[in-house]
Amino acid sequence: MQEKIHKIMSVVGSMSIIVGVVTIVVGVAGGILMIVGGGRLLKERNKLIF
Repeated sequence: MQEKIHKIMSVVGSMSIIVGVVTIVVGVAGGILMIVGGGRLLKERNKLIF
């Protein structure tokens, strides 16, 4: 019984690390895209005519 619990804990721990890494990568990629998009908006704002 203890071996089964040990194996389950190992799998859950590994999955937690994987999910954490994926979350960091997605967050960084999203932040970079927002910075690039904001920079483009600021660059093009002079071309607007109202």
